[in-house]
Amino acid sequence: MERSALQKLLDWNDDKRRKPLIIWGARQVGKTYLIKELFAEKIYKNNYIYIDFKKEDEILSFCLKTADAAKIIEYISLRAGKEINEHTLLIFDEIQECPNIISALKYFCQDFRNIPVIATGSMVRIKLHREMNKRGFGHAAQFLFPVGKIDQLTIYPMTFDEFLLNSNKLLYNTVKNAYDQKESLSDDAHQLAMEYLYKYLLIGGMPEAVDIFINDKNLFKAREVLAALYDNYLSDMELYQASKEAILRSRSLFNNIYKELNKESKNFSPGLIKENSRTRDYATSIEWLTMAHIINQSFQLKEHVTIPLMADNDSYFRLFLSDIGMFSYQSGINAASFISNEKENTLSGIFFENYVANELVAKGHKLFYWRGKTNSELEFIIESNNALYPVDVKKGRGNLNSLTKFASHNKYNTAIKVSKNNYGYDPKQKLLTLPFYFVPFMAKQLAEGILNLQQ
Repeated sequence: MERSALQKLLDWNDDKRRKPLIIWGARQVGKTYLIKELFAEKIYKNNYIYIDFKKEDEILSFCLKTADAAKIIEYISLRAGKEINEHTLLIFDEIQECPNIISALKYFCQDFRNIPVIATGSMVRIKLHREMNKRGFGHAAQFLFPVGKIDQLTIYPMTFDEFLLNSNKLLYNTVKNAYDQKESLSDDAHQLAMEYLYKYLLIGGMPEAVDIFINDKNLFKAREVLAALYDNYLSDMELYQASKEAILRSRSLFNNIYKELNKESKNFSPGLIKENSRTRDYATSIEWLTMAHIINQSFQLKEHVTIPLMADNDSYFRLFLSDIGMFSYQSGINAASFISNEKENTLSGIFFENYVANELVAKGHKLFYWRGKTNSELEFIIESNNALYPVDVKKGRGNLNSLTKFASHNKYNTAIKVSKNNYGYDPKQKLLTLPFYFVPFMAKQLAEGILNLQQ
């Protein structure tokens, strides 16, 4: 399957000033597939060496003893029977199992910068290693993170544009061209694009589930794969939690994201998970799950918003699941609700809000929402090129009361209303109406600071 992150790898590879690259991301989001199948096999073909520290015990044992890049290169070269030079790609997978490799990346950068190196692993496990080493535990007496000596890239579940590109390339091109030309789709094309959007809300972006949907044309089989992945996420929490209590809290937090959002305020409320609990009781769990890219955190802004965006009060925030398919699965709603003729009436707005949140994060945005007086709110506030873009997510048509109240306190470039409606722009109101399937393209342009409203 095609992934948009491939272009970022190609850009990194062509950069004369490139450094060793660490790729982060949650479990099962396709990091290894991207690096090996899409990048290494096509760009380096037979001239790359892939090392999985969970499987290759001998290399792990050697690397745990040294962070000397020269020694590591020599040892791996001899084991592989292949000279390692500027034409050889080194891939280190599951680097959390071997913290010395992370430290060694500093010396790869300093002394062997011409050799392309990619490493991938769990940021949460790496941080846990650092904490253990500070307390005198772990494989090494000291663990140094190579600050300033590495490039970094985060991989997320497949976004909707990736999902559409792989499942119906012709429709993807039609949608992308309409967005670029600032045109609305024909009614038939619009309805078809929305049908795919609803399927994406059901399946999400975990590559294994998407692959089943594309190849088997079976939504319910893809759903079964998603259920297994969901359970694996719960099991994996034992890998990066320091105590049994922390594991239980993290699992409870993860399992209750839908419940937290499916209430009037949508703000995180610890008492909803466990009676009489406090937000600080879940602070570590939120930190771990956010760092693992399992959840996304959105912070509240109030009344007058200033740039750069900063949370007014850390005690008010919302949490979203990083994959909309897992969110839909967690909700317990019948899968048929996403494909039935009544889906527009059955699905609540929080499914679309979680979807938009993930698209924004995947394109590089930090999440903020705005709460005014009298319960007025805007689901997202985006900062781009030193300008504000309030985003109102509506399942249906809705009104603009919250935007009016936001405007009474804040100047903004353009307001964006995201809904099931077709494309439209009202220059007098500075209001851009986007259908849900345009969101990934909008998010990318805002991240690049080049949103263009002219046809």
